[in-house]
Amino acid sequence: MVSVEEIRKAQRGEDPATVMAIGTATPPNCVDQSTYPDYYFRITNSEHMTEFKEKFKGMYDAFQGCFAGDTVLRLAKDLAENNKGARVLVVCSQITTVTFRGPSDTHLDSLVGQALFGDGAAAVIVGSDPLPLEKPLFQLVWTAQTILPDSEGAIDGHLRQVGLTFHLLKDVPGLISKNIEKALVEAFQPFGISDYNSIFWIAHPGGPAILDQVEAKLGLKPEKMEATRHVLSEYGNMSSACVLFILDHIRKKSIENGLSTTGEGLDWGVLFGFGPGLTVETVTKLSFFSSYLFFHISSVSKMYSFDFSFLGCIT
Repeated sequence: MVSVEEIRKAQRGEDPATVMAIGTATPPNCVDQSTYPDYYFRITNSEHMTEFKEKFKGMYDAFQGCFAGDTVLRLAKDLAENNKGARVLVVCSQITTVTFRGPSDTHLDSLVGQALFGDGAAAVIVGSDPLPLEKPLFQLVWTAQTILPDSEGAIDGHLRQVGLTFHLLKDVPGLISKNIEKALVEAFQPFGISDYNSIFWIAHPGGPAILDQVEAKLGLKPEKMEATRHVLSEYGNMSSACVLFILDHIRKKSIENGLSTTGEGLDWGVLFGFGPGLTVETVTKLSFFSSYLFFHISSVSKMYSFDFSFLGCIT
């Protein structure tokens, strides 16, 4: 009879393990941004999706900045609703390397960003027709993007020898507050909603001045911006990731307080993003019962930020 030791000896090699081969691969160091949409849709056999390709070009051809979290939700909504069974992974991650530098006498406006910006990352999964085992948190009902009139140069970002530089005009809060009501009317008039204190708010925390002027313009109660101000004070302005942090904060507080829905006990809500352009992204949301508990979000330490947003489709 063969012993266990003999069987093990027969299964083993006599010599030490060796590296038999090595292979490496790297992508091109320089990618022409203008040609990438054509390349991407070609290699994924998706050239027939002409309408979505145009939307992708609009997202890819320009830096998205602080409203990118809203933009990728809008694109994820399109993907999920037009590809049955798809689950879309949305990731927004902020890093600081290319924006952090010392103060400049010639560009004092850049100090605003250095004081406010923070690092963070957030991820959500978007899909339609949820399965029984899935627990949806918020429904994406309506989305839109608009560029505010007379806002050219209000928020600028430029790639220079020192890295990415950004410049803000003093009137950014005024431009946003002046035009926000028009966006709200477009979003909520079809649903018969005109009282903006009757909805929950996820507003990008571009800075206290923006939040103050929006509150004053719309006559919002102080608690409407509580979640936004909390994220700003705890993490800073994390660009695209902010709105997802705020969404998660609202969800958690709603559950902790025993409220009936994930949206502070309210059915309807709005998610606003502001950024270069000057661009406003609007997402109308419908909350679900607060017993639904599935969401993931993460963050890193407060510093300064540069944004990169990723959207992937899981089919």
